[in-house]
Amino acid sequence: MIKEVAGCEDLRVNDLAANLRAVRARIDAAARAAGRDPAEVSLLAVSKTWPAEAVRALAALGQRDFGENRAQELLGKAAEVADLPLRWHFIGQLQRNKAAAVARLGAVVHTVDRESLARVLDRAGQESGPVDVLVQVDLGGVPGELAARGGAAPADVPALADLVAQCPGLRLRGLMAVAPRGEDPGPAFGRLAELAARVRADHPEAAQLSAGMSGDLEAAVATGATVVRVGTALFGSRPLTSGETPPVTRATPVAPAPDTRPGT
Repeated sequence: MIKEVAGCEDLRVNDLAANLRAVRARIDAAARAAGRDPAEVSLLAVSKTWPAEAVRALAALGQRDFGENRAQELLGKAAEVADLPLRWHFIGQLQRNKAAAVARLGAVVHTVDRESLARVLDRAGQESGPVDVLVQVDLGGVPGELAARGGAAPADVPALADLVAQCPGLRLRGLMAVAPRGEDPGPAFGRLAELAARVRADHPEAAQLSAGMSGDLEAAVATGATVVRVGTALFGSRPLTSGETPPVTRATPVAPAPDTRPGT
């Protein structure tokens, strides 16, 4: 019997299970191809625009880390599934007036890109407990789209990382980036990996590298990503919001390898 996810007419539990196995197989294959241990790469399920029932269904299959890019959606969804042992991640551009609420939730913030945001999160962390953060790097793009993905300029990242590391309410965990639109993601992820190594030399605790999505996770894993952020390959296509354009990548697809890992 095919069981639909409550509230999601086009999403079925068996589809989710198959998608989860396929994504994990892709991660495993990419890691092995790069000579890495697949256990070094964790999967962050991006549940933006999908209802809490979809999160609950994927959590029942063993997924524990979920990401959202809007603070209000994150807070509401987390409240609906508060009975589950999940770890939430914020992966969008965070407004300072929403930072304290995200910090109180205990979410990992992947998108610290400026001193003012770091300071607000630091104050919140000192009140409610240290906030794990990653510094977001702007990897550029075609003319006219520079910084469209968000992030600090690469030249500014070491100083921002130093500042975060000195904040008592923050814990620097590493770097995060999104590949430029319409380009081969490999070179950009290579530059990110070099910058991450530089930051780790000064801050060994900053060992995480959050990079790669549904269309380019293989390239990210090949260059050292420890966290891949996957939405579409897990949940399927989502409706575009007003003014949004579909992402464009030129990643080369990799055929899924058989999944031999337990579904945890």
